[in-house]
Amino acid sequence: MKLVLTLLVRDEEDIIRENILFHLNQGVDFIIATDNNSVDSTPDILREFEKQGVLHLINETQDDYSQAIWVTRMARMAVNSYGADWVINSDADEFWWPQTGNLKKTLKQIPADVSVLKIERNDFIIRDYYDSCFYERMIYKKSISLNHLGKPLPPKVCHRGFADVIVKQGNHGLVFPENANTIETGEIEIFHFPMRSFAQFENKIKLGGAAYGRNTKLNKNVGNCWRMLYNQQQKGGFNDFVNAHTFSQSEIESKLNNGDLTIDPRLRDYLISISGR
Repeated sequence: MKLVLTLLVRDEEDIIRENILFHLNQGVDFIIATDNNSVDSTPDILREFEKQGVLHLINETQDDYSQAIWVTRMARMAVNSYGADWVINSDADEFWWPQTGNLKKTLKQIPADVSVLKIERNDFIIRDYYDSCFYERMIYKKSISLNHLGKPLPPKVCHRGFADVIVKQGNHGLVFPENANTIETGEIEIFHFPMRSFAQFENKIKLGGAAYGRNTKLNKNVGNCWRMLYNQQQKGGFNDFVNAHTFSQSEIESKLNNGDLTIDPRLRDYLISISGR
């Protein structure tokens, strides 16, 4: 079985190397990455893996966050150019964690009549100081993960290789094949690290929100979390939002005691183990 991961990235230098190393060590055979106008070291990191023969890099200069189009292009390439049996469409801040074995072994066990898996995501929070890299300090996981509008965090999907697949904006489902047999599974969960520092998150919303504003083809309700936060940036309420989602150690201890948070160091320990530290 061949497993291909797709990544759409922009200015992800603080996390992209760890994401790629993690998934390659979890049974991913090849990665197709689209870089969308990064100005940090993200392209250099991607080119390192391209030189190793484990990644194909696409440079996308259009600046309207046409995610569905770009991810669909990669998902089709995964099948038509690289022979993928399964495709995972991921973001740089998502780590697809199998409960047993690795990702490839887990996907091999999926019944043949199942074509799409729906995978839940769980958010990890940031503290009010940054004393180490993201995975060493971000070991506190929300018991209930909500999006920036306070609604349940939507799951992501991975799917069998379809030569003419169409992926929805957000990687939350497929447009085609529309009747693909989809099941929810707890065999994989996604560790989600959307907010890793103030500067990183500010840049993400500034670029992403403006890009959504330039996209005249998408419904205005698509990307509403980014649009809302971008609007707050323009009106001066963004700092309050970030501060409300950044926690002191005493606040973390309180949330651990009342069950709002759990300690989950599995990603930290795994990344340390594969780095040889």
